[in-house]
Amino acid sequence: MNDEAFNASLRKFLRTVGVTSQQEIEKAVAAAVADGRLKGNETLQARMVLTIGEIALTHTTDAEIALE
Repeated sequence: MNDEAFNASLRKFLRTVGVTSQQEIEKAVAAAVADGRLKGNETLQARMVLTIGEIALTHTTDAEIALE
């Protein structure tokens, strides 16, 4: 295994996950506020599940996202 290539690929994947996840959350929250499903002062319960089938990895992270 080439550690340098692995680390570079992993960092690229994590950047992509971070950026696209933030964009999707922002769009969904804005839409929910616009149509009245959210007031804009809630704290949302979030869960992210990472899976990599080839290595039998499942990692779950739970967190709160405060809107105010």
